Amino acid sequence: MIDPTARVHASAETESDVSIGPRTSVWNRAVLRRGAVLGADCIIGRDAFIDEGVHLGDRVKVQNGALVYHGVTVGNGVFIGPGAILTNDRYPRAITATGELARGDDWVVSPIELRDGCSIGAGAIVVAGTVVGRYALVGAGAVVTRDVPEYALMAGNPARRIGWVCACGTRLPDPATAQGGAAAPVACPLCGRIYDFNPSSGSLVERPA
Repeated sequence: MIDPTARVHASAETESDVSIGPRTSVWNRAVLRRGAVLGADCIIGRDAFIDEGVHLGDRVKVQNGALVYHGVTVGNGVFIGPGAILTNDRYPRAITATGELARGDDWVVSPIELRDGCSIGAGAIVVAGTVVGRYALVGAGAVVTRDVPEYALMAGNPARRIGWVCACGTRLPDPATAQGGAAAPVACPLCGRIYDFNPSSGSLVERPA
């Protein structure tokens, strides 16, 4: 079902059973495979590929040339940068052990989850079987091979945490360890949100306003 308020460019390819939510825009030569679900107010850029069964939440931006493969679930307010790749097979082969062309039943999907508010930078790769936490930011060209904590700033190959970011996208100061081992809270220099470090989850937690 395509909502009447959605805008789909004439050159875009939409297979059967695609759902496109209100006010969502799909641009030139984008491909939406069968069973894909796009929420409200999304933007799917030129030449982007959304594979079968992929679910996107509301207000998601998928930039030009990004590849989002089967098995990916995307939360609300997620940014997927130009040329980013989200894979679905950790041990890919074109053929089976007997030399036959591999078919759909010959491999197991390792899903990816992008949680609300996170960002995947231009040209970054998220390897199958990983979770990117809320409001985390994966830098351009990074290769994510393991789960990413909430609010983490990731860079490199393989990606490692180099800092923390606020929900508004501003880089946060690192939590300093106070006397007794407890980490002091940190405040965003731009919007003033305050975060505490949760040692059990290894991530930041925003304080209620």
